[in-house]
Amino acid sequence: MNNTTQMMQWGGMSCVRLDAGGYTALIAPDLGSNVIRLCDVKNGLEFFRFSDTNTYEDLIKSAEVWGLPTLYLPNRFADGNLRTSDATYHLPVNEKEPYNNHIHGFLHKRRHTIVEHKSDDNCAWCKTEYLYDENDEFFPYLPIKFKAEFTFTLSACGLEYEFRLTDLSARKLPISVATHTTINSPFVLGAKEADERLTAPIGKRWILNDRCLPTLETADLSVHDQEYRSGKRCPVLQVIDNEMYFAEHMELNGEDFYGIIAEDRASGKKIGYEVSENYKFWIFWNDRGFNQYFCPEPMSAMIDAPNLDIPQQLSGYQEIGEGESVTFNQRFFTIL
Repeated sequence: MNNTTQMMQWGGMSCVRLDAGGYTALIAPDLGSNVIRLCDVKNGLEFFRFSDTNTYEDLIKSAEVWGLPTLYLPNRFADGNLRTSDATYHLPVNEKEPYNNHIHGFLHKRRHTIVEHKSDDNCAWCKTEYLYDENDEFFPYLPIKFKAEFTFTLSACGLEYEFRLTDLSARKLPISVATHTTINSPFVLGAKEADERLTAPIGKRWILNDRCLPTLETADLSVHDQEYRSGKRCPVLQVIDNEMYFAEHMELNGEDFYGIIAEDRASGKKIGYEVSENYKFWIFWNDRGFNQYFCPEPMSAMIDAPNLDIPQQLSGYQEIGEGESVTFNQRFFTIL
């Protein structure tokens, strides 16, 4: 099978198309290196929320809820405050009352640079990057120069995604990373949403207040929560609103697996979604449940983590210094 990459125009922007291993992926550097489409052509799976009619202008308005957007800094910071070990930053409050938080950062809406796109007999890949410095309009709020690097590799193993942050400043760079992963519903072409189930090996649940901020209380799993662990949770056709848990391991085909599985019960086809262990939490959300997608979001740190008076090993929050880097990995693949 020929593995290829090509530049193409889609929705009024330049994109890189990868074809390898029976999969097709469409990377949009102009939209924060979003994977705006991933499909398994042979087996009829559309992994992410996607529309042929979308344009760049449509997507930039709501870039969090299409494809695979990478968020930095993700989720919510109370009153826009972000406290690091060597400074306190005041981010714009872009989530209105009653929340009054800064939400989702800026990286997923920037135009990134294509470094390369190539293929060989094994795979096809695309590399992009973004240099954050004083030229970014957000820099007055977060004056810490850094580089973000994205590598997408497509093969018979599915789509592997590596995200790397490097601190280029004398200041400490706060590390909290997430993807606002939008799984298409139904993700199997011609399937019924009611047949979808989600399996997630969650630990204790974190309690959130009416501003969607942690109360610092945890709860044992209820009967409702246990549906994730047992694979009985239908991720759509009901409201799932910011349910946040510790991430744990499970088994897949007799092997240790750190991730989640979405299944279409009628066909038996499944999406495997594997993440690296520096994603410490899962948060689930589905935009009220009737908009043909759901979001299992892996997070490296919990909501408002830098501002919480709890140990970093519990919150997942970390910092890196000048010249240091941190890398996160994900993989999406079909299970038959």
